[in-house]
Amino acid sequence: MPKDYYDILGVSKNAGAADIKTAFRKKAHEHHPDKGGDEVKFKELNEAYQVLGNAEKRQRYDQFGAAAFQQGGFNNAGGQGASGFGGQGFSGFQNGGFNVDFEDLGDMFGGFGDIFGFGGSSGRGSSKRQTRGRDLEMKIGLEFMEAIFGGEKELNFSKNITCNRCHGEGAEPGAKVETCKTCGGSGRVAHIQRTILGNIQTQATCSHCGGEGKIYSQKCTKCGGAGIHHEAVKLKIRIPAGIDDGESIKLSGQGEAGQKGAPAGDLYLRVKVAAHKNFIRDGYDIRTEEVINIKQAILGDKIEVATIHGPVKLKIPEGTQSGTVFKLKEKGITKLRNRGLGDQFIKITVKIPAGLNRRQKQILEQLNM
Repeated sequence: MPKDYYDILGVSKNAGAADIKTAFRKKAHEHHPDKGGDEVKFKELNEAYQVLGNAEKRQRYDQFGAAAFQQGGFNNAGGQGASGFGGQGFSGFQNGGFNVDFEDLGDMFGGFGDIFGFGGSSGRGSSKRQTRGRDLEMKIGLEFMEAIFGGEKELNFSKNITCNRCHGEGAEPGAKVETCKTCGGSGRVAHIQRTILGNIQTQATCSHCGGEGKIYSQKCTKCGGAGIHHEAVKLKIRIPAGIDDGESIKLSGQGEAGQKGAPAGDLYLRVKVAAHKNFIRDGYDIRTEEVINIKQAILGDKIEVATIHGPVKLKIPEGTQSGTVFKLKEKGITKLRNRGLGDQFIKITVKIPAGLNRRQKQILEQLNM
């Protein structure tokens, strides 16, 4: 009886490519042999997906049925067998009429090596993958006014940096560099791996050259061939005006150096701003308090108040009540990612005198307030 690939995957004949892929992943996960599933069913699912998951093959299947893929074996369908490890690499493996596409299974089972219980690669790319440098995160303490107005600051810390002796190459200056004979300079070697699904040809990092494809007559005496080493560094940074407590500064490329020419990581500075005894920050605004006496509140006055930009005169109108808030426009903080300044808000507290003598009390009574 001809195989019904749509029925095997549990999808309709009108199913889209995304639905077919989703159905395959779900069923493959359920029937995968390493997870206690049925190996025969797993092979059947893969066979169905190899056809329906390919637009050209699916068209031929819809027109001629499964018989179009049986002559000469399933692997010859459309001449799309695996290409091994030459030139184009390979997208799967074939063994006894069975083809698994690792691009589709990889993220479901944790990668090609995880499916079959061994390390390695799907063969896409022949050289050692460069390892980007590690990102670093540090706390940086700022005084209140440093955060308000910004400026330069010097950091002292240690990190992995590019070796200044071999310039990251890993070879001692003047050393002879030859192509690795084990891998032919590709950085990869092929192996035959026996699994429950048969023999599989895999690629792994060349152990002789570590995946570099090159052999040095002498490794760098400073970094031992790693191309990087740990060292104390000094770094001058610019603090942007207006940065607030808890915010971060990202310095691209100032993290740890990458190996053998790989890009460096980034440095993240987590800002901690010290409190000020007089000024309270509220976003980009400043809040302060001023105390005036009852005479100033009743008759009005001009008082000097402190701002982050220096002292200014503030007019106190007649009859000012305790708790009144005045606004000094644009006497606040520079807006970090916008133009302009915040404001300063000044809360007035009227000090009520205590211990009045008889005459003072009489005067207040005569005011009839």
